[in-house]
Amino acid sequence: MRLNEKVALITGSAGGIGLATARRFVREGARVVVADVDEKRIAEAIASLDAADKQVIGARVDVTDRASVDRMVASAMEVWGRVDCLVNNAGITLDARLVKMTAEQFDRVIDVNLKGVFNCTQAVVDQMILQGSGVVINASSVVGLYGNFGQTNYAATKAGLIGFTKTWARELGPKGVRVAAVCPGFIATPILDAMPEPVLQKMVDKVPLGRLGKPEEIASVYAFLASDDASYINGAVIEVSGGIML
Repeated sequence: MRLNEKVALITGSAGGIGLATARRFVREGARVVVADVDEKRIAEAIASLDAADKQVIGARVDVTDRASVDRMVASAMEVWGRVDCLVNNAGITLDARLVKMTAEQFDRVIDVNLKGVFNCTQAVVDQMILQGSGVVINASSVVGLYGNFGQTNYAATKAGLIGFTKTWARELGPKGVRVAAVCPGFIATPILDAMPEPVLQKMVDKVPLGRLGKPEEIASVYAFLASDDASYINGAVIEVSGGIML
């Protein structure tokens, strides 16, 4: 188990890619904090994991609230005394074309997707530096690389995470802390359930592999990056999209 006894905080992990990541990390032997905004969904997520006793704890966290983030980190420190990996997975969408987007839509997505990642990373980085080791994984998107119609706010945050990744890799690498970003393409998560079938088919048609990605396929990349197998990967931005932009 390549993550044996490593302590991982995974934000937005009560469902979708985050839950798949928690499940993969548990299977790889990690100790996991399932962090999300909804206590009921946290409890359901933990119950769904095939976890050993004391391998998983839950933390209700609003990534826009620094006090809430600090409590999440403190809970991991209290139980396990260290933090080896942070997966900045939490994020939202509030889509609209530029001419229709409200200031509230723009600000909310920036606050969660960008400021939230800043909050979480700043909250754990002192401990990682003290340990002389750690990994920060930022969930960007192909939208952050190439843009997308109707997603001014979302694209800005995901591009911003790439900037975070490159900057932090330079700053933290000498301290023994690695930083990487993953850019998923179209992934089959519950967020797509409400989409009309013709729209989904158009998405699939753009992918050379001819299908949507699975949350588990993103989780496997996160698990690799968090492991010692990726010990010389720092500042990388990895596209996991089935080749959608070819």
